Amino acid sequence: MLAGAAQPGAAATGRSTARPPLYNPVMLNFGLVCRWDAQCMDRQQDAMTRALQYVRKKDPPTWRIQLCNRNARRGSQRVDWVGFERCIRNKALRPPPQAYNRRGRR
Repeated sequence: MLAGAAQPGAAATGRSTARPPLYNPVMLNFGLVCRWDAQCMDRQQDAMTRALQYVRKKDPPTWRIQLCNRNARRGSQRVDWVGFERCIRNKALRPPPQAYNRRGRR
């Protein structure tokens, strides 16, 4: 009986020492994108790891990273990492056309 009473107290202590996701911006991003679904959050974290490894290893051009960031953005600060990973590895992407300069060349 005493051992059963100790378990709930131990579980409550473990929860109180856990850091809330509010202070972890990466987990907060995953939670908001996934609506706190654990499997979705795991997929996001795995995709983030793979995408960052790919960027470090292959060193893609800046335009590709910027394009994929815009495509994967969900709101102002949230990023869908699964979408970013698919975009950054997409060989069919081409650079966007240069912006038209109204003032002409100088």
